[in-house]
Amino acid sequence: MTEKKLAIIATKGTLDWAYPPFILASTASALGYETEIFFTFYGLQLLKKDLNLQVSSLGNPGMPMPMPVPVILQALPGMQSMMTMMMKQKMKSKGVASVEELRELCVEAEVRLVACQMTVDLFEFDTKDFIDGIEYGGAATFFEFAGQSDICMYI
Repeated sequence: MTEKKLAIIATKGTLDWAYPPFILASTASALGYETEIFFTFYGLQLLKKDLNLQVSSLGNPGMPMPMPVPVILQALPGMQSMMTMMMKQKMKSKGVASVEELRELCVEAEVRLVACQMTVDLFEFDTKDFIDGIEYGGAATFFEFAGQSDICMYI
């Protein structure tokens, strides 16, 4: 029997969008899938050594809030930091692993982490700022794997 494959494209760089690719990839790997995450555009933030991920409630009407906050108030200075703090506290109180822990779990599970070279060049990122053990490649690198995958997800 051939090994199943999961390909994920991670395009978002916020705290709330950091969880899905790492949770899905680590779970798939534990289930025996060969797994790759291709990080492009803002998703590259998830590969930085020092994560400073924020939550934005703007444009995210599904975000559960302890009390309703009108959109106009969400745009006020300091609201993003407050929302981030609330989300981190909620996750900690529920025993949810941190993004760093989930990312490390993926590394240990040999999930292939590929940074989009075009995006690295476009935003003039310094590769020293990224974690060790990642690969760099373009869309063709991703398609080579994704074309053979059983499941392909865009997050």
